[in-house]
Amino acid sequence: MAADALAELAKRRGFFFGSNGAYGGTAGFYTFGPQGAALKRNVEDAWRDRFTLREGNREIEAPTVMPEAVFEASGHLEGFDDMLVECPECGESHRADHLVEAVTDIEDAEALPGEDVEDLIADNEIACPACGTMLAGEPVEAFNLMFATDIGPGDAQPGYLRPETAQGIFVEFPRLKEYARGNLPFGITQIGPAYRNEISPRGGLLRLREFTQAELEQFIDPEEDEPPLDRVRDVEVRLYPATEQEADDGEYVETTVGEAVDEGVIGSPWVGYYLGVAKEWYDRIGVDTDRFRFRQHLAGERAHYAADCWDAESEVDGDWIEIAGFSYRADYDLSKHDEYGDDAFTVFKRYDEPKTVERATVDPDMSVLGPEFGGEAAAVAEALETLAERDPDAFDGETVEVTVGEGDDAESHAVDVDVADFAIEEVTESGEHITPHVVEPSFGVGRTVQTLLAHAYSEDEVDGESRTYLSLEPEVAPQDAAVFPLVTNDDRLTALADEVAADLRAAGLAVAYDDSGSIGRRYRRQDEVGTPFCVTVDRDGIEGDGPDTVTLRERDSAAQVRIPVADLAEELTALRGDEPFASVAERYDAVDTDVETAGN
Repeated sequence: MAADALAELAKRRGFFFGSNGAYGGTAGFYTFGPQGAALKRNVEDAWRDRFTLREGNREIEAPTVMPEAVFEASGHLEGFDDMLVECPECGESHRADHLVEAVTDIEDAEALPGEDVEDLIADNEIACPACGTMLAGEPVEAFNLMFATDIGPGDAQPGYLRPETAQGIFVEFPRLKEYARGNLPFGITQIGPAYRNEISPRGGLLRLREFTQAELEQFIDPEEDEPPLDRVRDVEVRLYPATEQEADDGEYVETTVGEAVDEGVIGSPWVGYYLGVAKEWYDRIGVDTDRFRFRQHLAGERAHYAADCWDAESEVDGDWIEIAGFSYRADYDLSKHDEYGDDAFTVFKRYDEPKTVERATVDPDMSVLGPEFGGEAAAVAEALETLAERDPDAFDGETVEVTVGEGDDAESHAVDVDVADFAIEEVTESGEHITPHVVEPSFGVGRTVQTLLAHAYSEDEVDGESRTYLSLEPEVAPQDAAVFPLVTNDDRLTALADEVAADLRAAGLAVAYDDSGSIGRRYRRQDEVGTPFCVTVDRDGIEGDGPDTVTLRERDSAAQVRIPVADLAEELTALRGDEPFASVAERYDAVDTDVETAGN
Protein backbone atom coordinates (compact mmCIF):
# COMPACT_ATOMS: atom_id res chain seq x y z
CA MET A 1 0.00 0.00 0.00
CA ALA A 2 1.39 3.40 -0.98
CA ALA A 3 2.03 5.87 1.82
CA ASP A 4 -0.25 8.51 0.29
CA ALA A 5 -3.13 6.02 0.06
CA LEU A 6 -2.72 5.12 3.74
CA ALA A 7 -2.59 8.78 4.73
CA GLU A 8 -5.77 9.47 2.73
CA LEU A 9 -7.61 6.54 4.29
CA ALA A 10 -6.36 7.47 7.77
CA LYS A 11 -7.65 11.03 7.42
CA ARG A 12 -10.95 10.18 5.72
CA ARG A 13 -11.90 7.41 8.15
CA GLY A 14 -10.70 9.10 11.33
CA PHE A 15 -7.53 7.20 12.18
CA PHE A 16 -5.02 10.06 12.30
CA PHE A 17 -4.33 13.43 10.70
CA GLY A 18 -2.00 16.40 11.08
CA SER A 19 -2.76 18.55 14.12
CA ASN A 20 -3.78 22.22 14.21
CA GLY A 21 -4.95 22.33 10.61
CA ALA A 22 -7.07 25.41 11.25
CA TYR A 23 -3.82 27.28 11.98
CA GLY A 24 -1.75 25.90 9.13
CA GLY A 25 -0.70 22.69 10.89
CA THR A 26 2.29 21.93 13.06
CA ALA A 27 4.89 19.51 11.68
CA GLY A 28 5.57 16.48 13.85
CA PHE A 29 2.25 16.48 15.70
CA TYR A 30 -0.71 14.25 14.82
CA THR A 31 -4.20 13.89 16.24
CA PHE A 32 -5.70 10.42 16.51
CA GLY A 33 -9.31 10.50 15.36
CA PRO A 34 -12.06 8.28 16.82
CA GLN A 35 -10.94 5.15 14.96
CA GLY A 36 -7.23 5.77 15.54
CA ALA A 37 -7.60 6.57 19.23
CA ALA A 38 -9.52 3.32 19.73
CA LEU A 39 -6.95 1.31 17.75
CA LYS A 40 -4.08 2.92 19.66
CA ARG A 41 -5.76 2.25 23.00
CA ASN A 42 -6.32 -1.40 22.08
CA VAL A 43 -2.66 -1.78 21.09
CA GLU A 44 -1.65 -0.30 24.45
CA ASP A 45 -4.01 -2.64 26.29
CA ALA A 46 -2.62 -5.64 24.41
CA TRP A 47 0.93 -4.55 25.27
CA ARG A 48 -0.02 -4.04 28.92
CA ASP A 49 -1.58 -7.51 29.00
CA ARG A 50 1.57 -9.17 27.64
CA PHE A 51 4.42 -7.17 29.12
CA THR A 52 2.92 -6.09 32.44
CA LEU A 53 0.27 -8.56 33.55
CA ARG A 54 1.53 -11.81 32.08
CA GLU A 55 5.13 -11.07 33.05
CA GLY A 56 4.12 -10.24 36.62
CA ASN A 57 5.45 -6.67 36.36
CA ARG A 58 4.15 -3.42 37.82
CA GLU A 59 3.17 -0.24 35.99
CA ILE A 60 3.77 3.37 37.00
CA GLU A 61 2.96 6.78 35.52
CA ALA A 62 5.66 9.42 35.95
CA PRO A 63 5.62 13.14 34.98
CA THR A 64 6.50 14.16 31.44
CA VAL A 65 8.54 17.18 32.64
CA MET A 66 11.71 16.54 34.64
CA PRO A 67 14.47 18.81 35.98
CA GLU A 68 17.68 19.38 34.08
CA ALA A 69 19.74 17.44 36.63
CA VAL A 70 18.01 14.21 35.61
CA PHE A 71 19.17 14.55 32.02
CA GLU A 72 22.64 15.67 33.02
CA ALA A 73 22.95 12.41 34.95
CA SER A 74 21.41 10.28 32.17
CA GLY A 75 23.71 11.71 29.49
CA HIS A 76 20.94 13.18 27.36
CA LEU A 77 22.26 16.73 27.65
CA GLU A 78 25.47 15.75 25.90
CA GLY A 79 24.64 12.66 23.88
CA PHE A 80 21.07 12.93 22.59
CA ASP A 81 21.75 14.52 19.22
CA ASP A 82 20.88 14.20 15.55
CA MET A 83 22.88 15.42 12.54
CA LEU A 84 21.67 18.79 11.25
CA VAL A 85 22.63 20.55 8.04
CA GLU A 86 21.14 23.95 7.22
CA CYS A 87 20.56 25.30 3.71
CA PRO A 88 22.56 28.53 3.19
CA GLU A 89 19.93 29.87 0.78
CA CYS A 90 16.48 29.20 2.28
CA GLY A 91 17.52 28.43 5.87
CA GLU A 92 15.65 25.12 5.94
CA SER A 93 17.14 22.51 8.33
CA HIS A 94 17.45 18.85 7.37
CA ARG A 95 18.60 15.57 8.89
CA ALA A 96 21.96 15.17 7.17
CA ASP A 97 22.03 11.38 7.57
CA HIS A 98 18.58 11.07 5.97
CA LEU A 99 19.71 13.08 2.94
CA VAL A 100 22.67 10.73 2.51
CA GLU A 101 20.52 7.60 2.89
CA ALA A 102 18.09 8.88 0.25
CA VAL A 103 20.73 9.04 -2.51
CA THR A 104 23.19 6.28 -1.53
CA ASP A 105 23.10 2.61 -0.57
CA ILE A 106 24.00 3.49 3.02
CA GLU A 107 21.19 2.36 5.34
CA ASP A 108 22.43 3.79 8.64
CA ALA A 109 24.27 7.03 7.99
CA GLU A 110 23.65 8.15 11.59
CA ALA A 111 26.30 5.62 12.62
CA LEU A 112 28.93 7.63 10.70
CA PRO A 113 31.01 10.55 12.04
CA GLY A 114 29.76 14.00 11.07
CA GLU A 115 32.85 14.64 8.94
CA ASP A 116 32.11 11.54 6.85
CA VAL A 117 28.53 12.69 6.30
CA GLU A 118 29.79 16.10 5.16
CA ASP A 119 32.05 14.34 2.62
CA LEU A 120 29.17 12.18 1.38
CA ILE A 121 26.98 15.25 0.88
CA ALA A 122 29.72 16.86 -1.22
CA ASP A 123 30.68 13.69 -3.14
CA ASN A 124 27.06 12.92 -4.05
CA GLU A 125 26.19 16.54 -4.87
CA ILE A 126 23.25 16.53 -2.49
CA ALA A 127 20.99 19.57 -2.71
CA CYS A 128 18.48 21.12 -0.34
CA PRO A 129 15.13 19.32 -0.84
CA ALA A 130 13.29 22.61 -0.28
CA CYS A 131 15.01 24.96 -2.76
CA GLY A 132 17.62 22.91 -4.66
CA THR A 133 20.70 24.75 -3.36
CA MET A 134 23.81 22.57 -3.19
CA LEU A 135 24.77 21.67 0.41
CA ALA A 136 28.45 20.84 -0.24
CA GLY A 137 30.67 22.60 2.25
CA GLU A 138 27.91 23.23 4.77
CA PRO A 139 28.74 22.01 8.30
CA VAL A 140 26.95 19.01 9.77
CA GLU A 141 26.26 19.86 13.40
CA ALA A 142 24.91 18.03 16.42
CA PHE A 143 21.40 19.15 17.39
CA ASN A 144 20.02 18.16 20.80
CA LEU A 145 16.52 16.76 20.44
CA MET A 146 15.10 17.65 23.85
CA PHE A 147 12.46 20.33 24.37
CA ALA A 148 13.60 22.77 27.06
CA THR A 149 11.20 24.42 29.50
CA ASP A 150 11.14 26.28 32.81
CA ILE A 151 9.71 24.80 35.98
CA GLY A 152 8.10 27.59 38.01
CA PRO A 153 8.10 31.40 37.69
CA GLY A 154 10.88 33.93 38.19
CA ASP A 155 14.26 32.29 38.55
CA ALA A 156 12.70 29.05 37.36
CA GLN A 157 14.35 25.68 37.56
CA PRO A 158 15.39 24.55 34.06
CA GLY A 159 13.73 21.38 32.87
CA TYR A 160 12.99 19.30 29.79
CA LEU A 161 10.14 17.32 28.34
CA ARG A 162 11.21 13.73 28.69
CA PRO A 163 12.68 12.21 25.49
CA GLU A 164 11.85 8.70 26.76
CA THR A 165 9.64 7.29 29.50
CA ALA A 166 12.55 5.29 30.95
CA GLN A 167 14.06 8.07 33.08
CA GLY A 168 10.85 8.36 35.07
CA ILE A 169 11.36 4.75 36.12
CA PHE A 170 15.08 5.05 36.85
CA VAL A 171 14.73 8.20 38.95
CA GLU A 172 12.14 6.51 41.17
CA PHE A 173 14.15 3.30 41.57
CA PRO A 174 14.99 3.91 45.29
CA ARG A 175 11.26 3.77 46.10
CA LEU A 176 10.31 1.18 43.50
CA LYS A 177 12.82 -1.30 44.92
CA GLU A 178 11.02 -1.01 48.27
CA TYR A 179 7.75 -2.06 46.64
CA ALA A 180 9.63 -5.10 45.30
CA ARG A 181 11.05 -5.70 48.82
CA GLY A 182 14.52 -5.38 47.37
CA ASN A 183 14.21 -8.70 45.53
CA LEU A 184 15.61 -9.06 42.03
CA PRO A 185 14.59 -9.55 39.32
CA PHE A 186 11.61 -7.23 39.01
CA GLY A 187 10.16 -5.22 36.14
CA ILE A 188 8.49 -1.81 35.92
CA THR A 189 6.49 -0.72 32.87
CA GLN A 190 5.17 2.61 31.68
CA ILE A 191 3.04 3.73 28.74
CA GLY A 192 2.96 7.41 27.96
CA PRO A 193 4.07 10.36 25.83
CA ALA A 194 7.65 11.31 25.05
CA TYR A 195 8.98 14.31 23.14
CA ARG A 196 11.79 14.81 20.66
CA ASN A 197 12.35 18.01 18.71
CA GLU A 198 12.88 16.23 15.39
CA ILE A 199 14.75 18.19 12.74
CA SER A 200 12.57 16.95 9.88
CA PRO A 201 9.40 15.10 10.97
CA ARG A 202 8.11 12.81 8.24
CA GLY A 203 6.34 9.59 7.35
CA GLY A 204 3.02 10.05 9.11
CA LEU A 205 3.37 8.51 12.57
CA LEU A 206 6.94 7.33 11.97
CA ARG A 207 8.89 10.39 13.11
CA LEU A 208 6.99 12.69 15.43
CA ARG A 209 7.81 15.39 17.96
CA GLU A 210 5.27 13.96 20.41
CA PHE A 211 4.71 10.22 20.47
CA THR A 212 3.74 7.39 22.79
CA GLN A 213 6.16 4.80 24.14
CA ALA A 214 5.48 1.55 25.95
CA GLU A 215 8.60 0.58 27.89
CA LEU A 216 9.66 -2.14 30.32
CA GLU A 217 12.70 -1.76 32.56
CA GLN A 218 13.72 -5.20 33.84
CA PHE A 219 16.09 -4.95 36.82
CA ILE A 220 18.33 -7.99 37.25
CA ASP A 221 21.30 -9.35 39.16
CA PRO A 222 23.74 -9.98 36.28
CA GLU A 223 25.54 -12.75 38.19
CA GLU A 224 22.52 -14.81 39.15
CA ASP A 225 19.30 -13.94 37.32
CA GLU A 226 18.44 -15.83 34.15
CA PRO A 227 15.35 -15.31 31.99
CA PRO A 228 12.77 -18.09 31.44
CA LEU A 229 14.23 -18.70 27.99
CA ASP A 230 12.53 -22.08 27.55
CA ARG A 231 9.19 -20.29 27.16
CA VAL A 232 10.34 -18.81 23.84
CA ARG A 233 13.20 -21.12 22.86
CA ASP A 234 11.38 -22.45 19.80
CA VAL A 235 10.04 -19.10 18.56
CA GLU A 236 11.25 -18.57 14.99
CA VAL A 237 12.93 -15.23 14.30
CA ARG A 238 14.48 -13.48 11.32
CA LEU A 239 17.69 -11.79 12.48
CA TYR A 240 19.91 -9.26 10.72
CA PRO A 241 23.11 -9.22 12.81
CA ALA A 242 25.71 -6.46 12.53
CA THR A 243 28.17 -8.88 10.93
CA GLU A 244 25.73 -9.61 8.11
CA GLN A 245 24.97 -5.92 7.60
CA GLU A 246 28.67 -5.18 7.20
CA ALA A 247 29.36 -8.09 4.85
CA ASP A 248 29.22 -7.59 1.08
CA ASP A 249 26.92 -10.60 0.69
CA GLY A 250 25.20 -10.32 4.06
CA GLU A 251 21.82 -11.94 4.50
CA TYR A 252 19.23 -12.71 7.14
CA VAL A 253 19.72 -15.45 9.71
CA GLU A 254 16.55 -17.53 9.94
CA THR A 255 16.71 -19.33 13.27
CA THR A 256 15.02 -19.78 16.63
CA VAL A 257 15.54 -17.71 19.77
CA GLY A 258 17.15 -20.65 21.56
CA GLU A 259 19.61 -21.38 18.76
CA ALA A 260 20.52 -17.70 18.38
CA VAL A 261 21.31 -17.38 22.09
CA ASP A 262 23.17 -20.71 22.24
CA GLU A 263 25.33 -19.74 19.25
CA GLY A 264 26.02 -16.22 20.51
CA VAL A 265 24.22 -14.44 17.65
CA ILE A 266 22.17 -12.78 20.38
CA GLY A 267 24.67 -12.02 23.11
CA SER A 268 22.29 -11.59 26.04
CA PRO A 269 19.80 -14.33 27.02
CA TRP A 270 17.58 -11.59 28.47
CA VAL A 271 17.50 -9.72 25.17
CA GLY A 272 16.85 -13.02 23.41
CA TYR A 273 13.95 -13.75 25.72
CA TYR A 274 12.26 -10.44 24.99
CA LEU A 275 12.82 -10.79 21.25
CA GLY A 276 10.88 -14.05 21.47
CA VAL A 277 8.11 -12.53 23.58
CA ALA A 278 7.86 -9.57 21.19
CA LYS A 279 7.74 -11.79 18.09
CA GLU A 280 4.79 -13.71 19.53
CA TRP A 281 3.08 -10.48 20.55
CA TYR A 282 3.49 -8.85 17.15
CA ASP A 283 2.04 -11.97 15.53
CA ARG A 284 -0.86 -11.84 17.99
CA ILE A 285 -1.84 -8.24 17.17
CA GLY A 286 -1.56 -8.66 13.40
CA VAL A 287 1.90 -7.59 12.20
CA ASP A 288 2.74 -9.45 8.98
CA THR A 289 5.74 -11.51 10.10
CA ASP A 290 6.84 -11.93 6.46
CA ARG A 291 7.51 -8.17 6.55
CA PHE A 292 9.24 -8.18 9.92
CA ARG A 293 12.79 -8.63 11.21
CA PHE A 294 15.11 -7.98 14.16
CA ARG A 295 18.14 -5.87 13.20
CA GLN A 296 21.17 -5.49 15.45
CA HIS A 297 22.53 -1.98 15.91
CA LEU A 298 25.93 -1.25 14.42
CA ALA A 299 28.54 -0.05 16.90
CA GLY A 300 28.30 3.58 15.78
CA GLU A 301 24.52 3.86 16.09
CA ARG A 302 24.03 2.37 19.53
CA ALA A 303 22.68 4.75 22.16
CA HIS A 304 25.18 5.96 24.74
CA TYR A 305 23.66 3.67 27.38
CA ALA A 306 23.36 0.44 25.35
CA ALA A 307 25.87 -2.39 25.61
CA ASP A 308 23.92 -4.15 22.84
CA CYS A 309 20.73 -3.28 21.02
CA TRP A 310 18.37 -4.92 18.54
CA ASP A 311 15.50 -3.22 16.73
CA ALA A 312 12.22 -4.79 15.72
CA GLU A 313 11.63 -3.48 12.20
CA SER A 314 8.63 -3.72 9.90
CA GLU A 315 8.44 -3.11 6.18
CA VAL A 316 6.06 -0.27 5.27
CA ASP A 317 5.77 1.04 1.73
CA GLY A 318 9.11 -0.50 0.75
CA ASP A 319 11.06 0.91 3.73
CA TRP A 320 12.15 -0.79 6.93
CA ILE A 321 11.09 1.19 9.99
CA GLU A 322 12.03 0.72 13.63
CA ILE A 323 9.00 -0.12 15.78
CA ALA A 324 10.77 -1.29 18.96
CA GLY A 325 14.23 -1.44 20.51
CA PHE A 326 15.68 -4.05 22.86
CA SER A 327 18.69 -2.80 24.83
CA TYR A 328 20.96 -4.27 27.45
CA ARG A 329 21.67 -1.07 29.37
CA ALA A 330 23.88 -2.78 32.00
CA ASP A 331 24.25 -0.63 35.16
CA TYR A 332 24.72 2.65 33.27
CA ASP A 333 21.47 4.34 34.30
CA LEU A 334 21.37 3.42 37.97
CA SER A 335 25.09 4.10 38.42
CA LYS A 336 24.76 7.57 36.91
CA HIS A 337 21.75 8.47 39.04
CA ASP A 338 23.54 7.04 42.10
CA GLU A 339 26.45 9.35 41.31
CA TYR A 340 24.34 12.47 40.78
CA GLY A 341 21.32 11.86 43.02
CA ASP A 342 20.84 11.88 46.77
CA ASP A 343 19.34 8.38 47.17
CA ALA A 344 20.87 4.90 46.94
CA PHE A 345 20.32 3.24 43.56
CA THR A 346 21.55 -0.16 44.77
CA VAL A 347 19.92 -3.20 46.34
CA PHE A 348 21.20 -5.28 49.23
CA LYS A 349 22.12 -8.77 48.11
CA ARG A 350 22.14 -11.18 51.05
CA TYR A 351 24.72 -13.97 51.06
CA ASP A 352 23.68 -17.58 51.57
CA GLU A 353 26.17 -17.68 54.46
CA PRO A 354 27.83 -14.73 56.26
CA LYS A 355 31.40 -14.01 55.10
CA THR A 356 34.39 -12.79 57.08
CA VAL A 357 36.42 -10.33 55.06
CA GLU A 358 39.22 -7.86 55.61
CA ARG A 359 38.27 -4.22 55.20
CA ALA A 360 40.41 -1.09 55.17
CA THR A 361 39.15 1.64 57.52
CA VAL A 362 40.16 5.10 58.64
CA ASP A 363 39.08 7.07 61.71
CA PRO A 364 40.55 10.54 61.10
CA ASP A 365 41.48 12.61 64.15
CA MET A 366 39.34 15.70 63.57
CA SER A 367 41.07 17.54 66.41
CA VAL A 368 44.13 17.60 64.14
CA LEU A 369 42.38 17.95 60.75
CA GLY A 370 40.23 20.84 61.93
CA PRO A 371 43.00 23.29 62.85
CA GLU A 372 45.14 22.22 59.89
CA PHE A 373 42.55 22.32 57.08
CA GLY A 374 39.81 24.55 58.48
CA GLY A 375 36.64 24.48 56.42
CA GLU A 376 37.98 21.66 54.22
CA ALA A 377 38.55 19.27 57.14
CA ALA A 378 35.34 17.33 56.56
CA ALA A 379 36.09 16.98 52.82
CA VAL A 380 39.62 15.72 53.64
CA ALA A 381 38.20 13.15 56.04
CA GLU A 382 35.73 11.95 53.40
CA ALA A 383 38.53 11.75 50.81
CA LEU A 384 40.55 9.59 53.21
CA GLU A 385 37.63 7.17 53.63
CA THR A 386 37.17 6.90 49.86
CA LEU A 387 40.87 6.32 49.28
CA ALA A 388 41.00 3.60 51.94
CA GLU A 389 38.26 1.66 50.14
CA ARG A 390 39.78 2.14 46.70
CA ASP A 391 43.55 1.88 47.34
CA PRO A 392 44.62 0.64 50.81
CA ASP A 393 48.27 0.51 49.67
CA ALA A 394 48.31 4.33 49.55
CA PHE A 395 48.57 4.29 53.36
CA ASP A 396 51.86 2.29 53.44
CA GLY A 397 54.06 5.40 53.97
CA GLU A 398 54.23 8.00 56.71
CA THR A 399 51.89 10.38 54.84
CA VAL A 400 49.08 9.95 52.37
CA GLU A 401 47.98 12.32 49.58
CA VAL A 402 44.27 13.09 49.00
CA THR A 403 42.60 15.44 46.51
CA VAL A 404 39.68 17.65 47.45
CA GLY A 405 37.54 19.41 44.84
CA GLU A 406 37.27 18.95 41.08
CA GLY A 407 38.72 20.51 37.96
CA ASP A 408 40.46 23.86 38.43
CA ASP A 409 39.36 23.89 42.09
CA ALA A 410 41.05 20.57 42.91
CA GLU A 411 43.67 20.76 45.65
CA SER A 412 46.02 18.08 46.98
CA HIS A 413 46.65 17.66 50.71
CA ALA A 414 49.17 15.53 52.64
CA VAL A 415 47.94 13.86 55.82
CA ASP A 416 49.96 11.90 58.38
CA VAL A 417 48.92 8.24 58.33
CA ASP A 418 48.80 8.30 62.14
CA VAL A 419 46.26 11.12 61.98
CA ALA A 420 44.21 9.18 59.45
CA ASP A 421 44.27 6.19 61.86
CA PHE A 422 44.32 3.66 59.02
CA ALA A 423 43.69 -0.01 59.92
CA ILE A 424 42.75 -3.34 58.37
CA GLU A 425 39.89 -4.97 60.23
CA GLU A 426 38.12 -8.30 59.93
CA VAL A 427 34.39 -7.89 59.61
CA THR A 428 31.56 -10.34 59.12
CA GLU A 429 29.19 -9.39 56.31
CA SER A 430 25.75 -10.84 55.62
CA GLY A 431 25.56 -9.37 52.13
CA GLU A 432 26.60 -6.57 49.84
CA HIS A 433 25.05 -3.66 47.96
CA ILE A 434 24.96 -4.21 44.20
CA THR A 435 23.83 -2.05 41.29
CA PRO A 436 21.27 -3.96 39.20
CA HIS A 437 21.61 -4.22 35.45
CA VAL A 438 18.73 -3.19 33.20
CA VAL A 439 17.21 -4.86 30.16
CA GLU A 440 14.83 -2.61 28.23
CA PRO A 441 12.24 -3.47 25.60
CA SER A 442 10.93 -0.13 24.29
CA PHE A 443 8.00 0.01 21.85
CA GLY A 444 6.80 2.87 19.66
CA VAL A 445 3.00 2.75 19.88
CA GLY A 446 2.29 5.12 16.97
CA ARG A 447 4.71 3.28 14.71
CA THR A 448 3.03 0.02 15.63
CA VAL A 449 -0.35 1.52 14.76
CA GLN A 450 0.91 2.65 11.36
CA THR A 451 2.45 -0.78 10.75
CA LEU A 452 -0.83 -2.52 11.59
CA LEU A 453 -2.77 -0.29 9.21
CA ALA A 454 -0.26 -0.81 6.39
CA HIS A 455 -0.10 -4.57 6.89
CA ALA A 456 -3.88 -4.91 7.28
CA TYR A 457 -4.76 -3.00 4.10
CA SER A 458 -6.37 -5.40 1.62
CA GLU A 459 -8.40 -5.34 -1.58
CA ASP A 460 -10.65 -8.00 -3.11
CA GLU A 461 -14.08 -8.58 -4.66
CA VAL A 462 -17.30 -9.58 -2.91
CA ASP A 463 -20.27 -10.58 -5.05
CA GLY A 464 -18.61 -9.02 -8.09
CA GLU A 465 -17.93 -5.72 -6.35
CA SER A 466 -14.44 -4.48 -5.46
CA ARG A 467 -13.80 -3.47 -1.88
CA THR A 468 -11.05 -2.16 0.37
CA TYR A 469 -10.81 -3.49 3.90
CA LEU A 470 -8.49 -3.50 6.90
CA SER A 471 -7.83 -7.04 8.07
CA LEU A 472 -7.19 -6.01 11.67
CA GLU A 473 -7.15 -8.58 14.45
CA PRO A 474 -10.37 -8.41 16.52
CA GLU A 475 -8.34 -7.70 19.67
CA VAL A 476 -7.05 -4.38 18.32
CA ALA A 477 -9.76 -3.34 15.83
CA PRO A 478 -11.31 0.05 16.76
CA GLN A 479 -14.77 -1.52 17.04
CA ASP A 480 -15.76 -5.05 17.98
CA ALA A 481 -18.89 -5.05 15.87
CA ALA A 482 -21.40 -2.91 13.99
CA VAL A 483 -25.17 -3.35 14.21
CA PHE A 484 -27.53 -2.60 11.30
CA PRO A 485 -31.28 -2.79 10.94
CA LEU A 486 -31.72 -4.09 7.39
CA VAL A 487 -34.35 -1.45 6.69
CA THR A 488 -35.39 1.59 8.72
CA ASN A 489 -39.12 1.64 7.91
CA ASP A 490 -39.93 -1.31 10.17
CA ASP A 491 -40.23 -0.34 13.83
CA ARG A 492 -39.73 -3.94 14.95
CA LEU A 493 -36.33 -4.13 13.23
CA THR A 494 -35.07 -0.78 14.50
CA ALA A 495 -36.24 -1.54 18.05
CA LEU A 496 -34.46 -4.90 18.07
CA ALA A 497 -31.34 -3.37 16.50
CA ASP A 498 -31.27 -0.71 19.24
CA GLU A 499 -31.69 -3.41 21.89
CA VAL A 500 -28.93 -5.59 20.40
CA ALA A 501 -26.48 -2.67 20.26
CA ALA A 502 -27.26 -1.71 23.86
CA ASP A 503 -26.85 -5.29 25.11
CA LEU A 504 -23.49 -5.68 23.35
CA ARG A 505 -22.23 -2.42 24.79
CA ALA A 506 -23.37 -3.51 28.25
CA ALA A 507 -21.26 -6.63 27.75
CA GLY A 508 -18.18 -4.41 27.31
CA LEU A 509 -17.98 -4.49 23.50
CA ALA A 510 -17.30 -1.43 21.32
CA VAL A 511 -20.24 -1.26 18.93
CA ALA A 512 -21.09 1.04 16.02
CA TYR A 513 -24.67 1.56 14.89
CA ASP A 514 -25.40 2.41 11.25
CA ASP A 515 -28.82 2.70 9.60
CA SER A 516 -27.81 4.96 6.70
CA GLY A 517 -27.72 3.77 3.08
CA SER A 518 -27.88 0.31 1.55
CA ILE A 519 -26.69 -2.66 3.57
CA GLY A 520 -23.89 -3.23 1.07
CA ARG A 521 -22.54 0.28 1.54
CA ARG A 522 -22.76 -0.06 5.30
CA TYR A 523 -20.70 -3.23 5.10
CA ARG A 524 -18.11 -1.41 2.97
CA ARG A 525 -17.80 1.44 5.46
CA GLN A 526 -17.18 -0.97 8.30
CA ASP A 527 -14.77 -3.07 6.22
CA GLU A 528 -12.68 0.02 5.53
CA VAL A 529 -12.22 0.81 9.23
CA GLY A 530 -11.48 -2.83 10.08
CA THR A 531 -14.62 -3.75 12.02
CA PRO A 532 -14.33 -7.54 12.23
CA PHE A 533 -18.04 -8.43 12.59
CA CYS A 534 -21.30 -6.91 11.43
CA VAL A 535 -24.68 -7.82 12.91
CA THR A 536 -27.73 -7.37 10.68
CA VAL A 537 -31.26 -7.40 12.04
CA ASP A 538 -33.67 -8.58 9.32
CA ARG A 539 -37.26 -9.77 9.07
CA ASP A 540 -36.26 -13.44 8.77
CA GLY A 541 -34.82 -13.21 12.27
CA ILE A 542 -37.98 -11.98 13.98
CA GLU A 543 -40.63 -13.97 12.17
CA GLY A 544 -41.70 -17.41 13.28
CA ASP A 545 -42.15 -19.05 16.65
CA GLY A 546 -38.47 -19.46 17.63
CA PRO A 547 -36.18 -17.03 19.42
CA ASP A 548 -35.10 -13.84 17.64
CA THR A 549 -31.99 -14.24 15.47
CA VAL A 550 -29.64 -12.00 13.54
CA THR A 551 -26.99 -12.54 10.88
CA LEU A 552 -23.35 -12.32 11.94
CA ARG A 553 -20.96 -11.43 9.12
CA GLU A 554 -17.18 -11.91 9.28
CA ARG A 555 -15.18 -9.15 7.60
CA ASP A 556 -12.39 -10.97 5.75
CA SER A 557 -14.41 -13.84 4.25
CA ALA A 558 -17.74 -11.97 4.12
CA ALA A 559 -19.28 -15.26 5.32
CA GLN A 560 -22.49 -15.01 7.35
CA VAL A 561 -24.26 -17.20 9.88
CA ARG A 562 -27.61 -16.86 11.61
CA ILE A 563 -27.26 -16.71 15.36
CA PRO A 564 -29.74 -16.29 18.24
CA VAL A 565 -29.70 -12.84 19.80
CA ALA A 566 -29.30 -14.48 23.21
CA ASP A 567 -25.96 -16.03 22.13
CA LEU A 568 -24.56 -12.99 20.37
CA ALA A 569 -22.67 -11.22 23.19
CA GLU A 570 -20.99 -14.41 24.38
CA GLU A 571 -19.93 -15.41 20.85
CA LEU A 572 -18.56 -11.95 19.99
CA THR A 573 -16.61 -11.85 23.25
CA ALA A 574 -15.04 -15.20 22.38
CA LEU A 575 -14.27 -14.03 18.84
CA ARG A 576 -12.50 -10.97 20.24
CA GLY A 577 -10.25 -13.42 22.06
CA ASP A 578 -8.67 -16.47 20.49
CA GLU A 579 -11.65 -18.25 18.95
CA PRO A 580 -11.65 -18.31 15.13
CA PHE A 581 -14.81 -17.51 13.19
CA ALA A 582 -14.68 -20.95 11.56
CA SER A 583 -15.43 -22.63 14.88
CA VAL A 584 -18.45 -20.37 15.41
CA ALA A 585 -19.64 -20.99 11.86
CA GLU A 586 -19.69 -24.74 12.52
CA ARG A 587 -22.33 -24.28 15.22
CA TYR A 588 -24.79 -22.11 13.28
CA ASP A 589 -26.53 -22.09 9.91
CA ALA A 590 -24.87 -20.32 7.01
CA VAL A 591 -26.64 -17.42 5.29
CA ASP A 592 -26.69 -16.65 1.57
CA THR A 593 -24.44 -13.60 1.03
CA ASP A 594 -26.60 -12.08 -1.73
CA VAL A 595 -27.71 -9.62 0.93
CA GLU A 596 -24.24 -8.03 0.54
CA THR A 597 -25.37 -6.08 -2.50
CA ALA A 598 -29.10 -5.89 -1.87
CA GLY A 599 -30.37 -2.38 -2.39
CA ASN A 600 -27.29 -1.16 -4.32
